Amino acid sequence: MLDKGLRVGLIGESITTVTDKETAMAMGSGRVQVYATPAMIAQMESAAVSAVDPYLPDGMISVGIEIDVRHVAATPVGENITAMAEITRIDGKTVHLEVRVWDERELIGMGKHSRYLIDAEEFLERLR
Repeated sequence: MLDKGLRVGLIGESITTVTDKETAMAMGSGRVQVYATPAMIAQMESAAVSAVDPYLPDGMISVGIEIDVRHVAATPVGENITAMAEITRIDGKTVHLEVRVWDERELIGMGKHSRYLIDAEEFLERLR
């Protein structure tokens, strides 16, 4: 299954700019115009996908199964955000990652995330 080089130490990245659509107010997770925790989590997952999926055999994908994060600083609309995910352990079909997110000034979030490796076609067939 890991014939394309999936291994501990691989790092993925996701970069974006905070817009009104990613604020706590817009996402229903708060009442202020700052980068929302759900948006940060989605960006963490995006970074994790970029660390894992390019190294999977054709037809395989990863799906998020667990996330434990802290959002420790507020970020205003217009700032750039960088998320990084590093593979720290692989247990069979489960890939464990450490995730971190920075804005232009500081670390704003960190935590752990797990993804499970699946056959994409089998998964979609079950949904049908």
